[in-house]
Amino acid sequence: MSVDQKMDGGRRQLLLATSAAGGVAAVAVAVPFVGSLTPSERAKAAGAPVEVDISKLQPGQMMTVEWRGKPVWIINRSKEMLESLKKTDELVSDPKSDKPQQPEYAKNETRSIKPEIMVAVGICTHLGCSPSDKFKTGAESGVSADWAGGFLCPCHGSTFDLAGRVYKNKPAPDNLEVPPHKYLADTKILIGDDGKA
Repeated sequence: MSVDQKMDGGRRQLLLATSAAGGVAAVAVAVPFVGSLTPSERAKAAGAPVEVDISKLQPGQMMTVEWRGKPVWIINRSKEMLESLKKTDELVSDPKSDKPQQPEYAKNETRSIKPEIMVAVGICTHLGCSPSDKFKTGAESGVSADWAGGFLCPCHGSTFDLAGRVYKNKPAPDNLEVPPHKYLADTKILIGDDGKA
């Protein structure tokens, strides 16, 4: 065997070893990169439906949960709160919820599946601020003497009734959004999925 043939064999082995090492390195770099393109568990959870237990939510109380990075309000409306909706019908800009901001099953005066339970995204439809609850009525509310209860967006003064319907002549163009949701049981709501609601 000549020196040239020995050299070619050595080069060949070196070339194969280098190629194999390069291939392993490429795979080692590619795996985390490709893995980074898939959504994280946190991102998956942020878009996933949220199950909420409302068994301890008393009439007149509100709770807030997060769905897709947004605050979602769940209110157990008292009898008085529900009766106030009749008073605000003439004062709100979309009393029959004709604009497509809610699923069909919430296209009613209470904007809900069950009249006493309101589910709404707590973000003003004007510029995305978060309104504050103003459940107290009349002058005690700090809104107006004839206030029937609802929500006030402190940024630009938009007001919403206890069904999330925006009052006329306010900066917010639309009612609060009602997210897709369904009842899994009398006291369990799934927000973000309304299949077979």
